[in-house]
Amino acid sequence: MSKIISIEARTIRVPLARPTAFARRQVTARDYSIVRIRTADAEGIGHCYAGHAGGALVTLAVRELLAPLLIGAESTSTELLWKLMYQETLLHGRTGAVMRALSILDNALWDANARAAALPLHRYLGAAYEGTVPAYGSGGYYLEGKTPEMLGEELAGYVALGLPAVKMKVGRGDLRSEEARIKAARAAIGPDILLMLDANNAWSDVPTALRYMERFADYDPYWIEEPFSPDQIDNHARLAASIPVPVATGEIEAGRWRFKELLDKQAAAILQADAAVCGGITEYRRIAALADAYGVTMCPHWFHDLHVHLVGAGANGQFVEYFPGGDIFNFRDLIDTQLELRDGGLVLPTGAGLGYQFNQDALTRHATDEWG
Repeated sequence: MSKIISIEARTIRVPLARPTAFARRQVTARDYSIVRIRTADAEGIGHCYAGHAGGALVTLAVRELLAPLLIGAESTSTELLWKLMYQETLLHGRTGAVMRALSILDNALWDANARAAALPLHRYLGAAYEGTVPAYGSGGYYLEGKTPEMLGEELAGYVALGLPAVKMKVGRGDLRSEEARIKAARAAIGPDILLMLDANNAWSDVPTALRYMERFADYDPYWIEEPFSPDQIDNHARLAASIPVPVATGEIEAGRWRFKELLDKQAAAILQADAAVCGGITEYRRIAALADAYGVTMCPHWFHDLHVHLVGAGANGQFVEYFPGGDIFNFRDLIDTQLELRDGGLVLPTGAGLGYQFNQDALTRHATDEWG
Protein backbone atom coordinates (compact mmCIF):
# COMPACT_ATOMS: atom_id res chain seq x y z
CA MET A 1 0.00 0.00 0.00
CA SER A 2 1.27 3.48 -0.87
CA LYS A 3 -0.44 6.27 1.03
CA ILE A 4 -0.46 9.84 -0.22
CA ILE A 5 1.60 11.89 2.23
CA SER A 6 1.57 15.40 0.80
CA ILE A 7 0.38 17.50 -2.15
CA GLU A 8 1.80 20.86 -3.20
CA ALA A 9 0.86 23.18 -6.05
CA ARG A 10 2.42 26.24 -7.64
CA THR A 11 1.70 28.75 -10.41
CA ILE A 12 4.28 29.48 -13.09
CA ARG A 13 4.19 32.26 -15.71
CA VAL A 14 6.63 32.00 -18.63
CA PRO A 15 6.82 34.98 -21.04
CA LEU A 16 6.95 34.32 -24.77
CA ALA A 17 9.95 35.67 -26.63
CA ARG A 18 7.58 37.30 -29.14
CA PRO A 19 3.85 38.03 -28.97
CA THR A 20 2.08 35.21 -30.77
CA ALA A 21 -1.36 35.28 -32.37
CA PHE A 22 -4.08 32.72 -33.02
CA ALA A 23 -7.27 33.21 -34.97
CA ARG A 24 -8.97 35.28 -32.26
CA ARG A 25 -6.41 36.22 -29.63
CA GLN A 26 -2.81 37.19 -28.92
CA VAL A 27 -0.58 35.69 -26.23
CA THR A 28 2.45 37.27 -24.57
CA ALA A 29 2.94 34.77 -21.71
CA ARG A 30 1.72 31.35 -20.64
CA ASP A 31 0.54 30.36 -17.18
CA TYR A 32 1.06 26.81 -15.95
CA SER A 33 -0.22 25.20 -12.78
CA ILE A 34 2.02 22.41 -11.48
CA VAL A 35 1.68 19.88 -8.68
CA ARG A 36 3.77 17.30 -6.92
CA ILE A 37 2.37 14.40 -4.92
CA ARG A 38 4.48 12.50 -2.43
CA THR A 39 3.52 8.96 -1.51
CA ALA A 40 5.20 6.46 0.75
CA ASP A 41 6.99 5.01 -2.29
CA ALA A 42 7.51 7.79 -4.85
CA GLU A 43 6.85 11.35 -5.96
CA GLY A 44 4.69 12.18 -8.96
CA ILE A 45 4.23 15.42 -10.86
CA GLY A 46 1.40 16.94 -12.86
CA HIS A 47 0.93 20.12 -14.85
CA CYS A 48 -1.44 21.93 -17.16
CA TYR A 49 -1.60 25.01 -19.32
CA ALA A 50 -3.70 27.49 -17.36
CA GLY A 51 -4.16 30.19 -20.01
CA HIS A 52 -2.41 33.46 -20.67
CA ALA A 53 -3.78 34.92 -17.42
CA GLY A 54 -5.43 33.66 -14.25
CA GLY A 55 -3.38 30.52 -13.83
CA ALA A 56 -3.66 30.83 -10.06
CA LEU A 57 -7.30 29.73 -10.34
CA VAL A 58 -6.19 26.19 -11.16
CA THR A 59 -3.64 26.19 -8.34
CA LEU A 60 -6.27 27.42 -5.87
CA ALA A 61 -8.64 24.62 -6.91
CA VAL A 62 -5.87 22.08 -6.29
CA ARG A 63 -4.99 23.45 -2.87
CA GLU A 64 -8.38 24.24 -1.41
CA LEU A 65 -10.89 22.04 -3.19
CA LEU A 66 -9.29 18.75 -4.21
CA ALA A 67 -5.99 18.05 -2.42
CA PRO A 68 -7.63 17.62 1.01
CA LEU A 69 -9.61 14.68 -0.40
CA LEU A 70 -6.45 12.78 -1.32
CA ILE A 71 -4.21 13.07 1.72
CA GLY A 72 -3.93 9.69 3.44
CA ALA A 73 -5.61 7.82 0.57
CA GLU A 74 -4.10 4.89 -1.32
CA SER A 75 -2.39 6.29 -4.42
CA THR A 76 -3.30 3.34 -6.65
CA SER A 77 -7.04 3.84 -6.05
CA THR A 78 -7.16 6.10 -9.10
CA GLU A 79 -10.74 5.25 -10.07
CA LEU A 80 -12.07 5.89 -6.56
CA LEU A 81 -10.08 9.10 -6.13
CA TRP A 82 -11.24 10.37 -9.53
CA LYS A 83 -14.84 9.78 -8.51
CA LEU A 84 -14.34 11.62 -5.20
CA MET A 85 -12.68 14.60 -6.90
CA TYR A 86 -15.27 14.79 -9.64
CA GLN A 87 -18.11 14.77 -7.11
CA GLU A 88 -16.40 17.64 -5.28
CA THR A 89 -16.26 19.72 -8.49
CA LEU A 90 -19.98 19.53 -9.26
CA LEU A 91 -20.84 22.91 -7.74
CA HIS A 92 -17.70 24.66 -8.97
CA GLY A 93 -17.54 23.70 -12.62
CA ARG A 94 -17.12 20.44 -14.48
CA THR A 95 -14.80 22.02 -17.07
CA GLY A 96 -12.22 24.78 -17.11
CA ALA A 97 -9.94 25.57 -14.18
CA VAL A 98 -11.52 23.09 -11.76
CA MET A 99 -11.33 20.17 -14.19
CA ARG A 100 -7.74 21.10 -15.02
CA ALA A 101 -6.97 20.93 -11.31
CA LEU A 102 -8.53 17.45 -11.15
CA SER A 103 -6.61 16.45 -14.27
CA ILE A 104 -3.17 17.36 -13.03
CA LEU A 105 -3.74 15.64 -9.70
CA ASP A 106 -4.89 12.50 -11.47
CA ASN A 107 -1.87 12.63 -13.79
CA ALA A 108 0.48 13.06 -10.84
CA LEU A 109 -1.02 9.98 -9.21
CA TRP A 110 -0.38 7.90 -12.33
CA ASP A 111 3.15 9.26 -12.52
CA ALA A 112 3.83 8.41 -8.87
CA ASN A 113 2.43 4.90 -9.26
CA ALA A 114 4.46 4.22 -12.40
CA ARG A 115 7.61 5.51 -10.71
CA ALA A 116 6.94 3.26 -7.71
CA ALA A 117 6.64 0.32 -10.14
CA ALA A 118 9.90 1.41 -11.85
CA LEU A 119 8.14 1.46 -15.23
CA PRO A 120 7.79 4.13 -17.91
CA LEU A 121 4.22 5.40 -17.82
CA HIS A 122 3.39 3.99 -21.27
CA ARG A 123 4.41 0.52 -20.11
CA TYR A 124 2.60 0.87 -16.79
CA LEU A 125 -0.55 1.70 -18.79
CA GLY A 126 0.01 -1.16 -21.27
CA ALA A 127 2.28 -0.42 -24.21
CA ALA A 128 0.77 -0.36 -27.71
CA TYR A 129 3.93 0.86 -29.50
CA GLU A 130 7.55 -0.20 -29.35
CA GLY A 131 10.42 2.24 -29.74
CA THR A 132 8.71 5.28 -31.22
CA VAL A 133 5.25 6.75 -31.74
CA PRO A 134 4.06 8.82 -34.75
CA ALA A 135 4.23 12.60 -34.37
CA TYR A 136 3.48 15.74 -36.35
CA GLY A 137 5.25 19.08 -36.20
CA SER A 138 3.00 21.77 -34.74
CA GLY A 139 3.51 25.47 -35.46
CA GLY A 140 2.55 27.89 -38.18
CA TYR A 141 1.48 30.63 -35.78
CA TYR A 142 0.83 34.24 -36.71
CA LEU A 143 3.74 36.56 -35.90
CA GLU A 144 4.24 40.21 -36.78
CA GLY A 145 6.03 40.43 -40.14
CA LYS A 146 5.79 36.71 -40.87
CA THR A 147 5.22 36.20 -44.60
CA PRO A 148 3.70 33.13 -46.29
CA GLU A 149 7.19 32.27 -47.52
CA MET A 150 8.52 32.37 -43.97
CA LEU A 151 5.67 30.12 -42.87
CA GLY A 152 6.57 27.66 -45.61
CA GLU A 153 10.21 27.65 -44.51
CA GLU A 154 9.16 26.95 -40.93
CA LEU A 155 7.03 23.96 -41.88
CA ALA A 156 9.66 22.65 -44.30
CA GLY A 157 12.05 22.71 -41.34
CA TYR A 158 9.78 20.30 -39.48
CA VAL A 159 9.72 18.02 -42.51
CA ALA A 160 13.52 18.13 -42.59
CA LEU A 161 13.47 16.62 -39.09
CA GLY A 162 11.80 13.58 -40.63
CA LEU A 163 8.25 14.34 -39.49
CA PRO A 164 5.57 13.00 -41.85
CA ALA A 165 2.98 15.65 -40.99
CA VAL A 166 2.80 19.33 -39.98
CA LYS A 167 0.15 21.68 -38.62
CA MET A 168 -0.41 25.41 -39.12
CA LYS A 169 -2.83 28.04 -37.83
CA VAL A 170 -5.65 29.39 -39.98
CA GLY A 171 -8.68 31.63 -39.48
CA ARG A 172 -7.20 35.01 -38.61
CA GLY A 173 -7.08 36.52 -42.11
CA ASP A 174 -9.44 36.92 -45.03
CA LEU A 175 -9.95 34.33 -47.75
CA ARG A 176 -7.18 35.62 -50.00
CA SER A 177 -4.50 35.97 -47.31
CA GLU A 178 -5.32 32.61 -45.77
CA GLU A 179 -5.16 30.86 -49.12
CA ALA A 180 -1.77 32.48 -49.78
CA ARG A 181 -0.43 31.08 -46.52
CA ILE A 182 -1.71 27.56 -47.17
CA LYS A 183 -0.50 27.62 -50.76
CA ALA A 184 2.99 28.57 -49.58
CA ALA A 185 2.91 25.86 -46.93
CA ARG A 186 1.94 23.14 -49.38
CA ALA A 187 4.55 24.27 -51.90
CA ALA A 188 7.25 24.17 -49.22
CA ILE A 189 6.45 20.75 -47.77
CA GLY A 190 5.58 18.95 -51.02
CA PRO A 191 2.56 16.83 -51.96
CA ASP A 192 3.12 13.82 -49.72
CA ILE A 193 3.36 15.42 -46.26
CA LEU A 194 0.12 15.62 -44.29
CA LEU A 195 -0.96 19.24 -43.72
CA MET A 196 -3.25 19.87 -40.74
CA LEU A 197 -5.12 23.17 -40.34
CA ASP A 198 -6.03 24.58 -36.91
CA ALA A 199 -8.71 27.30 -36.87
CA ASN A 200 -8.84 27.79 -33.07
CA ASN A 201 -12.62 28.44 -33.05
CA ALA A 202 -12.30 31.06 -35.79
CA TRP A 203 -15.73 30.73 -37.42
CA SER A 204 -19.21 31.16 -36.00
CA ASP A 205 -21.37 29.70 -38.79
CA VAL A 206 -21.24 26.90 -41.34
CA PRO A 207 -21.52 29.05 -44.51
CA THR A 208 -18.39 30.99 -43.54
CA ALA A 209 -16.48 27.82 -42.73
CA LEU A 210 -17.53 26.30 -46.05
CA ARG A 211 -16.22 29.29 -48.00
CA TYR A 212 -12.81 28.92 -46.38
CA MET A 213 -12.73 25.16 -46.76
CA GLU A 214 -13.61 25.41 -50.45
CA ARG A 215 -10.58 27.67 -50.94
CA PHE A 216 -8.38 25.32 -48.92
CA ALA A 217 -9.46 22.13 -50.70
CA ASP A 218 -6.93 22.43 -53.54
CA TYR A 219 -4.08 22.11 -51.01
CA ASP A 220 -5.22 18.72 -49.68
CA PRO A 221 -5.63 19.44 -45.94
CA TYR A 222 -5.58 16.35 -43.74
CA TRP A 223 -7.94 17.83 -41.14
CA ILE A 224 -9.59 21.08 -40.06
CA GLU A 225 -9.26 21.56 -36.32
CA GLU A 226 -11.65 23.46 -34.05
CA PRO A 227 -13.53 25.30 -36.80
CA PHE A 228 -16.14 26.56 -34.28
CA SER A 229 -16.57 27.20 -30.58
CA PRO A 230 -16.49 23.89 -28.71
CA ASP A 231 -20.10 24.43 -27.69
CA GLN A 232 -21.23 24.45 -31.32
CA ILE A 233 -21.25 20.69 -31.68
CA ASP A 234 -24.10 20.74 -34.19
CA ASN A 235 -22.10 23.09 -36.44
CA HIS A 236 -19.16 20.72 -36.26
CA ALA A 237 -21.47 17.92 -37.36
CA ARG A 238 -22.96 19.96 -40.22
CA LEU A 239 -19.52 20.90 -41.49
CA ALA A 240 -18.23 17.34 -41.17
CA ALA A 241 -21.17 16.14 -43.28
CA SER A 242 -20.51 18.79 -45.96
CA ILE A 243 -16.78 18.45 -46.67
CA PRO A 244 -14.39 15.57 -47.43
CA VAL A 245 -11.79 16.90 -44.97
CA PRO A 246 -12.00 15.26 -41.51
CA VAL A 247 -12.97 17.49 -38.59
CA ALA A 248 -10.77 17.27 -35.47
CA THR A 249 -11.67 18.77 -32.10
CA GLY A 250 -11.84 18.20 -28.36
CA GLU A 251 -8.75 19.89 -26.96
CA ILE A 252 -10.68 21.95 -24.40
CA GLU A 253 -13.49 19.47 -23.81
CA ALA A 254 -13.80 17.69 -20.47
CA GLY A 255 -15.52 14.48 -19.51
CA ARG A 256 -16.50 11.44 -21.54
CA TRP A 257 -20.07 12.68 -21.87
CA ARG A 258 -19.22 15.63 -24.11
CA PHE A 259 -16.98 13.42 -26.21
CA LYS A 260 -19.82 10.93 -26.55
CA GLU A 261 -22.00 13.71 -27.95
CA LEU A 262 -19.29 14.55 -30.50
CA LEU A 263 -19.15 10.90 -31.51
CA ASP A 264 -22.90 10.31 -31.56
CA LYS A 265 -23.42 13.36 -33.79
CA GLN A 266 -20.48 12.40 -36.04
CA ALA A 267 -19.04 15.84 -35.35
CA ALA A 268 -15.41 14.70 -35.33
CA ALA A 269 -13.40 11.98 -37.03
CA ILE A 270 -10.37 12.68 -34.82
CA LEU A 271 -10.49 13.46 -31.09
CA GLN A 272 -7.85 15.69 -29.51
CA ALA A 273 -8.51 15.14 -25.84
CA ASP A 274 -5.84 16.65 -23.60
CA ALA A 275 -5.13 14.61 -20.47
CA ALA A 276 -4.25 17.83 -18.62
CA VAL A 277 -7.71 19.23 -19.44
CA CYS A 278 -10.27 16.46 -19.97
CA GLY A 279 -10.08 14.80 -16.55
CA GLY A 280 -6.61 13.35 -16.39
CA ILE A 281 -5.22 10.05 -17.60
CA THR A 282 -8.09 8.18 -15.94
CA GLU A 283 -10.71 10.01 -18.01
CA TYR A 284 -8.55 10.17 -21.14
CA ARG A 285 -8.42 6.38 -21.21
CA ARG A 286 -12.21 6.17 -20.98
CA ILE A 287 -12.57 8.68 -23.83
CA ALA A 288 -10.05 6.82 -25.97
CA ALA A 289 -11.82 3.49 -25.43
CA LEU A 290 -15.14 5.11 -26.32
CA ALA A 291 -13.65 6.63 -29.47
CA ASP A 292 -12.16 3.29 -30.47
CA ALA A 293 -15.62 1.75 -30.40
CA TYR A 294 -16.68 4.40 -32.94
CA GLY A 295 -13.62 3.86 -35.13
CA VAL A 296 -12.23 7.29 -34.23
CA THR A 297 -8.54 7.95 -33.54
CA MET A 298 -6.88 9.95 -30.77
CA CYS A 299 -4.43 12.76 -31.51
CA PRO A 300 -4.06 14.43 -28.10
CA HIS A 301 -3.46 18.15 -27.79
CA TRP A 302 -0.24 19.74 -26.47
CA PHE A 303 2.23 18.43 -23.86
CA HIS A 304 4.05 15.95 -26.07
CA ASP A 305 6.11 14.91 -23.03
CA LEU A 306 2.91 13.65 -21.39
CA HIS A 307 0.97 12.48 -24.43
CA VAL A 308 3.79 10.42 -25.92
CA HIS A 309 2.92 7.94 -23.17
CA LEU A 310 -0.83 7.96 -23.88
CA VAL A 311 -0.48 7.55 -27.64
CA GLY A 312 2.16 4.93 -26.89
CA ALA A 313 -0.32 3.01 -24.72
CA GLY A 314 -3.46 3.52 -26.80
CA ALA A 315 -5.01 1.08 -29.25
CA ASN A 316 -6.27 4.01 -31.34
CA GLY A 317 -3.48 6.53 -30.70
CA GLN A 318 -2.58 8.08 -34.06
CA PHE A 319 -0.28 11.10 -33.59
CA VAL A 320 1.47 13.04 -30.85
CA GLU A 321 1.41 16.82 -31.36
CA TYR A 322 5.09 17.76 -31.23
CA PHE A 323 6.53 21.27 -30.85
CA PRO A 324 10.10 21.21 -32.20
CA GLY A 325 11.00 24.61 -30.74
CA GLY A 326 10.42 26.30 -27.41
CA ASP A 327 9.40 29.73 -28.67
CA ILE A 328 5.68 28.91 -28.82
CA PHE A 329 5.28 26.01 -26.42
CA ASN A 330 7.58 27.21 -23.66
CA PHE A 331 6.69 24.53 -21.12
CA ARG A 332 9.79 22.69 -22.23
CA ASP A 333 11.79 25.38 -20.37
CA LEU A 334 10.35 24.01 -17.12
CA ILE A 335 11.50 20.38 -17.36
CA ASP A 336 14.89 18.72 -17.31
CA THR A 337 14.58 16.21 -20.18
CA GLN A 338 13.52 16.60 -23.82
CA LEU A 339 12.11 13.95 -26.14
CA GLU A 340 14.10 12.67 -29.10
CA LEU A 341 13.02 12.17 -32.71
CA ARG A 342 13.92 9.03 -34.64
CA ASP A 343 12.67 7.89 -38.03
CA GLY A 344 9.85 10.44 -38.05
CA GLY A 345 8.55 9.51 -34.60
CA LEU A 346 9.10 10.40 -30.97
CA VAL A 347 11.24 7.98 -28.99
CA LEU A 348 9.29 6.52 -26.09
CA PRO A 349 10.90 7.39 -22.74
CA THR A 350 12.62 4.62 -20.81
CA GLY A 351 12.75 6.33 -17.41
CA ALA A 352 10.20 5.57 -14.75
CA GLY A 353 6.87 7.39 -14.81
CA LEU A 354 6.73 10.41 -17.08
CA GLY A 355 10.49 10.22 -17.44
CA TYR A 356 11.20 13.85 -16.53
CA GLN A 357 11.22 16.21 -13.57
CA PHE A 358 10.71 19.92 -13.17
CA ASN A 359 13.74 22.15 -13.67
CA GLN A 360 13.98 23.78 -10.26
CA ASP A 361 16.01 26.78 -11.46
CA ALA A 362 13.39 27.54 -14.13
CA LEU A 363 10.59 27.24 -11.59
CA THR A 364 12.34 29.73 -9.33
CA ARG A 365 12.72 32.22 -12.18
CA HIS A 366 9.12 32.03 -13.35
CA ALA A 367 7.03 31.19 -10.30
CA THR A 368 4.36 33.66 -9.24
CA ASP A 369 3.96 31.99 -5.83
CA GLU A 370 5.61 29.40 -3.59
CA TRP A 371 4.85 25.71 -3.23
CA GLY A 372 1.83 25.36 -1.02
